[in-house]
Amino acid sequence: MTAASLPAPDVADRSFWASCRVVETLVPTLATADTERATPWPQTLASQYARFFRDGDRTVYEAQVAARHARLTRATLAALLDPSAERVDEVVDGVLLLCEQSTWCWAAHDDTFGRFGRVTPTVTEPYLDLGAGEVAAQLAWVDHLLGPALDERAPGIRWRVRHETQARVLRPFADRRDWWWLGVDHPIMNWSPWIQGNVLAANLALEEDPSRRRAVTALVAEGIAAYWASLPADGGVDEGYHYWWQGAARALEAQDLLGFAGIEPEQAALDRIRATVAFPHSMHLGGDWYVNVADGAARPLATWPWNVLHAWALRVGDDAAARHAAARRGLPGGLFDERASLPRAVRMLSDAAWTEAPAAAPPLVGRALFPSTGVAVARSAPGSARGVAVSVKGGHNGENHNHVDVGSVIVALDGVPVVVDAGKPTYRAGTFGPDRYELWAVRGDWHNVPRVRGAEQAPGERFGARGFEVSDGEADSHPWRARLDLAGAYPVDGLEHWWRETTLDPDAETVTVEDSWTFADAGAPASADGPTAWHWLLAGDVTLTRGGALVRFTPDGGPTPARTLALTWDAEAADAEVDLRELDDPELAAVWGEHLTRLRLTARAEAPSGTFRVTMRPTGSGPQEVA
Repeated sequence: MTAASLPAPDVADRSFWASCRVVETLVPTLATADTERATPWPQTLASQYARFFRDGDRTVYEAQVAARHARLTRATLAALLDPSAERVDEVVDGVLLLCEQSTWCWAAHDDTFGRFGRVTPTVTEPYLDLGAGEVAAQLAWVDHLLGPALDERAPGIRWRVRHETQARVLRPFADRRDWWWLGVDHPIMNWSPWIQGNVLAANLALEEDPSRRRAVTALVAEGIAAYWASLPADGGVDEGYHYWWQGAARALEAQDLLGFAGIEPEQAALDRIRATVAFPHSMHLGGDWYVNVADGAARPLATWPWNVLHAWALRVGDDAAARHAAARRGLPGGLFDERASLPRAVRMLSDAAWTEAPAAAPPLVGRALFPSTGVAVARSAPGSARGVAVSVKGGHNGENHNHVDVGSVIVALDGVPVVVDAGKPTYRAGTFGPDRYELWAVRGDWHNVPRVRGAEQAPGERFGARGFEVSDGEADSHPWRARLDLAGAYPVDGLEHWWRETTLDPDAETVTVEDSWTFADAGAPASADGPTAWHWLLAGDVTLTRGGALVRFTPDGGPTPARTLALTWDAEAADAEVDLRELDDPELAAVWGEHLTRLRLTARAEAPSGTFRVTMRPTGSGPQEVA
């Protein structure tokens, strides 16, 4: 490692930045950057920032922050292709705007209101959060990539970058070791590698004192090792697929930078890396659809750095993970997507093994099991998206980004989820506060779990599954069963057991969910809060039939489905109704369209013990092939 540098070609490497491949790849970005240059930069206003504290809205301010970052990314790439005066000036303008921004912290994370009662940033008390780390890394990469051009065109701008980064990020990180996301009085989660990886980039590019650079690098190495140690040995991630990319993948990126600095992971960390590299493809349903739990989208709403997964899969020898990543290589945005951050965009462009990776088909594994988080997945046709796939969620209701979903089931037909988990709502002030479990998308009543004698599941770690077990998990052609006791997730007196058994018959392409319960009392409770009901959240168009429902989902941008999923149950045991949920949340609507439908099956009688079964199988024409 040279003094103050990062592992990517800078503007002086014309053989790279003037190469036909890079120029052709960045043609659309170049056109956008040149058009933007004559327009005002996105502004981050005090009134936008204050909205989080006034009415809970965080998206308006963060959207302006993201727009400013995106424009600076495009301007930087354009200047790398052609470091003309006007293009470098555009970069300087963006850099100085960031340096003069009162805070790099996102309002939703800042402690200024809690500590001082202020709805404007407290510039003397910078808070080191995800937003601050992102700005520091952005500036670090701009400095590394365009340093000589910046010095020539705007002497002093690089000094300003170093001054602001030291004050807002590097010194707070080194001097304060009580940040909660380091694992101080709080379990380590995705913030830790995300922030520390960005701190490391700023440290390697901008810290000019060799002893301080070594010290901060050592602190990050310690922090990333702690993150790997916090992951379960089986590679499971309780935050799910979405946050794998903002947790484990961030740690892999940080590990790459540590390797550039001469620090390689210990064997214990490599074991955890090897296990978690297998997580994304294990959650894959087909196309761009994935099993989603917690605050995760079933369909990605962002650009993920598939090259990072590909590189580490090759390194640890996981062929299935490498093929899964390589399957994204030839798709739009696989080589470069301008929605990616500058660090991720440049690393993707300069990863020769990725840019030259041959086309591959995703592995679409037949069985996957993560006992640590109680997540199991099975499909009827391993290696293909056709047929049905099912996932079962165990665990407990106090996980990171938790939803109340112990025992929830997701069912996909021909690679597309139809019995679904709504997933991540747009974040607001109450999303992580005391009112979190009033959000409909987080509550148990809007997951595929029962309401037991009028009671929803309760949030908290003590409310969880018991006796989670999976049979025939390795035999792809055999019937598959997942069984767990949901009783511990409910604050219901006298509930001894609520066994949920989910079965997949591969030959019949049939999923069966059977609930069997036992109460200690001899009859229905005198103080019942309401009846027992089974909830099923469905995507697409739903038609009720006698003792059944038909579901057909045509997602935006996807092929017209060839088949419909039919749900059937004992019509004498439960009354069926549907609740249409119009989606005014932009993130949920981007995944599911205009609405979701909840099927409610309400028990006609309360018994101290009993069984209720729902069967799901496709109808219509033959299986649809989905990549």
